[in-house]
Amino acid sequence: MLRQVLCRPGGRAGMDVFQKVEKIGEGTYGVVYKARNKQTGQLVALKKIRLDSTLQSHPLQPIPCCRETEGVPSTAIREISLLKELKHPNIVRLLDVVHSEKKLYLVFEFLSQDLKKYMDSAASTELPLHLVKSYLSQLLQGVNFCHSHRVIHRDLKPQNLLINELGAIKLADFGLARAFGVPLRTYTHEVVTLWYRAPEILLGCKFYSTAVDVWSIGCIFAEMVTRRALFPGDSEIDQLFRIFRTLGTPSEATWPGVTQLPDYKGSFPKWTRKSIEEIVPSLDPEGKDLLMVMLSPTPGHAGAFLPVKGMGVQLLPSSPSSGPIPKVPSAAAALAIFP
Repeated sequence: MLRQVLCRPGGRAGMDVFQKVEKIGEGTYGVVYKARNKQTGQLVALKKIRLDSTLQSHPLQPIPCCRETEGVPSTAIREISLLKELKHPNIVRLLDVVHSEKKLYLVFEFLSQDLKKYMDSAASTELPLHLVKSYLSQLLQGVNFCHSHRVIHRDLKPQNLLINELGAIKLADFGLARAFGVPLRTYTHEVVTLWYRAPEILLGCKFYSTAVDVWSIGCIFAEMVTRRALFPGDSEIDQLFRIFRTLGTPSEATWPGVTQLPDYKGSFPKWTRKSIEEIVPSLDPEGKDLLMVMLSPTPGHAGAFLPVKGMGVQLLPSSPSSGPIPKVPSAAAALAIFP
């Protein structure tokens, strides 16, 4: 499937249909433009990726049928392959892939801004609760769809969540996403922007799973409510200590197997858990319950509940952990925030 996508050159004819309007972003491998399809008038986002043989290519090997694919960043190949499969109302749509003059263009549906910019520009100090609930519900639906298709996003943050004027919010930027198998594979811990990185990653766990996405959504949920990042660390150890100061330093009693993780230190300061009232004072009781389950200090426990009417959750007994490998949580467990 991916070979067919990358070996379909578009040339100038393929790109001439688009008129660039403005640059809206820039990253390691290229630039993102707002553009208009001159034939249909449809607005799109063009992600231009430089084809450079000095860049990291596909981790297996270059696709042999088309020389232009050599030098395509592995993040771009990963994003294309996953988005061709992940079709959901809360996941940004990849409309086309076009080769043009040693560049690869990914053509996405256009959404007006990301959640980070919206929160920074919103006039009031807090987002309306109904909007927070709507965004959270949509995010969980999108993430649950990814997980049901065995994909972990691994880089959920407000900058990667796109919104439009109709109230939709969609997951974007799947460059770090990974398909996962059974048993869980060993992954690098250099994923997820620091502020939204789960504690098991910070502690060097090499068998993390969908729990890392649930943690990130919990951090984003709190940020939507308070308009402040929940754990704005400036280094990995600072990030870890900010989490511990708020949720308490984990122990074998609260997180079985934590002391076996590579970066756990017995010398960590022993902080006690803060009251949820101190974390999100304006959130209603049901929302506080939901947040604390999503930010459970024991990875995997976020999946051990079922939703009930409104924003509430019903906690269920969870099976004891057999070691540092957490059981896989389900984003589906948080989906019923509306009746």
